[in-house]
Amino acid sequence: MAFAGTLFFKKETIPVNLIFIYKKIIPVILLFTAVLFSNEIIAQKKIDSTAIADSILQKKIEQQLLQSANQPMQPAQPAPQTTRSGISANPDIGVVADFRSSYLSSGKRNFDAYLDETEMSFQSVVDPYIRADFFVSFGRDPITHQYGASVEEGYLTTLALPAKLQLKVGKFREAFGKINPTHPHALPFIDLPNAIVNYFGEDEGLNDEGFSVSWLTPTKGFYQELVFQATSGAQASPTFFRGDNNRFVYLGHLKNFFTLSDNATLEFGLSGVTGPNDSSNVTNMAGVDLTYKWKPVQLNTYKSLTWQTELLYSNAKYSASKSSNSFGMYSFVESQVGKRTFLTGRYDYAQKPYDRSIVEQAFSLSLGWLATEFQKIEFEGKYTTVNVLPDFNQFWLRWIFVIGAHGAHQY
Repeated sequence: MAFAGTLFFKKETIPVNLIFIYKKIIPVILLFTAVLFSNEIIAQKKIDSTAIADSILQKKIEQQLLQSANQPMQPAQPAPQTTRSGISANPDIGVVADFRSSYLSSGKRNFDAYLDETEMSFQSVVDPYIRADFFVSFGRDPITHQYGASVEEGYLTTLALPAKLQLKVGKFREAFGKINPTHPHALPFIDLPNAIVNYFGEDEGLNDEGFSVSWLTPTKGFYQELVFQATSGAQASPTFFRGDNNRFVYLGHLKNFFTLSDNATLEFGLSGVTGPNDSSNVTNMAGVDLTYKWKPVQLNTYKSLTWQTELLYSNAKYSASKSSNSFGMYSFVESQVGKRTFLTGRYDYAQKPYDRSIVEQAFSLSLGWLATEFQKIEFEGKYTTVNVLPDFNQFWLRWIFVIGAHGAHQY
């Protein structure tokens, strides 16, 4: 009984807190310790695997370096030649349309309206050495009034010749004076001067196939360019003719450009051309052109002035005993009277190349309004006197517009 009572007494006297610690707290501590230990093991395994991978990669790199060091030095390979990208491979395409209405005081049909010409241009750099320019014209025949397509110009121009040389081959407007190399829609008047029409024709002018070499001379203080051209001879021209022999048309032009001040420039040019005519003989021509331009730096948006004059002299031999010397000229002044408004007055004097006794004189006044660089409207009135015909008047209204790329014209 005493032993039993003692046991009962000891059991009852054990603190309740100790029982809770043994049954609840200690198992939780043991479980938490086990988890921490397992995570430490896993992390150690990860560290060991990463170190193993790094060591393997390092060994591979060392082997590659060792192999490259034992191999002989290879020469550097040149960079691959790049070709034109998809964007630059497409040429700049533009369309220039020339719509006109006209009045002529002589003849039975006095009024007319027509699309005089539509010009499509395709221009692009072929590679770092040459560029290509092609101009396809859809023109209207003044007699039949039918439209036909022709290549007005199509040529290649070099970009990297030494000694400041440049070569051009193909079909191009020849470098005689100032009017002939310029496309008609870029002129400040609608019709061509009488002298240009009498000597070079009204349609394409002096435009032929061949080659052109230009040289920028090493002058100081002013710009000077010498051009030599050889062409096969135009099929239809008032002055030159393409025969069935080896006689070609040869042309030379010397351009001198001076900067007079920040506001003014002066250009002086000399031209000479020789070639066969339709009588199987030779025609020689000489020309002088002078251009003065004034455009103030401070008011260049609203004011400018251009004075241009060109003189032409022709010596045409038709046979051993027959020849004709003739003369022609024009002079015009273009004044900018507003931001988009230009007024141009021109005087023409021209003899016929086959008969100097036939003399034409004309006075014209043109008013041009340039809405933007892609659109202009012009009105021109012209009074002409011919010593063998009655005097007559002409009026034109021209509307030119451009879509697509619009290349810059010569200064």
